[in-house]
Amino acid sequence: MIEIIQPTQFKTVPWKNGKGETVEMAINPGGTLDNFNWRLSMASVVEDGIFSNFTDYTRNLILIEGDGINLQHNDSKIDRLTKLLDFATFDGGNKTVGNLYSNEITDFNIIARTSAFNTKLDCQTSTKNHPLENSDLCFIYSLFKDAELTDHNTQKTLTLPAQHLVKITDLAKNHSSITGEHLIIVYLNHCT
Repeated sequence: MIEIIQPTQFKTVPWKNGKGETVEMAINPGGTLDNFNWRLSMASVVEDGIFSNFTDYTRNLILIEGDGINLQHNDSKIDRLTKLLDFATFDGGNKTVGNLYSNEITDFNIIARTSAFNTKLDCQTSTKNHPLENSDLCFIYSLFKDAELTDHNTQKTLTLPAQHLVKITDLAKNHSSITGEHLIIVYLNHCT
């Protein structure tokens, strides 16, 4: 099943640490800020600081606008996000400090309960007929331009509007392919 979530359906919610706001694009049915299985969101980071604590969750953060950010985890490992679609995957329970390179950035976030879901990211700057993988849930987001989703069974092509979130449930292998630029593809699979 394919659902296109429009920007008018996104919700603005406060950060858990109260120091900013997040545009919540999608969350599992019944999920709340304090208790969810998965959530996709976007946020602006306007100053250096400590990220909210999401113990028991895996976080994935993708740079979608701005000069870049360093993420330092537990005062040791550093992820450097310097170009569009660079991403970091880290334990939400880490003490993570974000340090901006110059000006504010916007990031795209996928947070999933570690015991419930495995997350896989596939960021494509430009791709044609890119096969989508088998997954319980697949999300696609195109930063700037419309993308095209082709159903291999019917040979029909669906236009995916830019800056809309596409949610595909129970995606079978070899079912679909995607063509577009600056795409974020997220696969969520239940842990077995």
